[in-house]
Amino acid sequence: MQAILVIHNLLRWAVVLFGVWTLINGLTGYFGKRSFTANDNRSNLFFMISCDIQLLVGLILYFNNGWFARLKDLGNNMKDPYTRFFTMEHLTMMLVAWVLVHVGRATVKKAGTDVAKHKKMLIFFGLAIILILASIPWPFREAIARPLFRTS
Repeated sequence: MQAILVIHNLLRWAVVLFGVWTLINGLTGYFGKRSFTANDNRSNLFFMISCDIQLLVGLILYFNNGWFARLKDLGNNMKDPYTRFFTMEHLTMMLVAWVLVHVGRATVKKAGTDVAKHKKMLIFFGLAIILILASIPWPFREAIARPLFRTS
């Protein structure tokens, strides 16, 4: 499972990079009033794919590392910030972000005008990247800290 955890850690950077790329495309497209290009479509497609892969790896970790089993004693686990984060908060916020990315991609594809597409990119992918960044166990978050790059 340690190798899966390393992969999950490294994939986080793909999700963050593709999310930021998508957000920058949305910002420059909306405020620059430029047309929706293949690059815009590609960025949010790669963001969605990276989120999908990360979700699959994360679910493998969730069900095989004992986090799911800890839900049986939910009352006591909610008192420990580390356990609460990994059994409930991380999973819930990342799932909401994943849904936002998928709904956002479908909504952007259906939007009529280029301005509407960029606006929807900003709304859906912006909310998703905020949730993703808030849900990552960054090294500066004392109770739940994880390294930036895990090697083992």
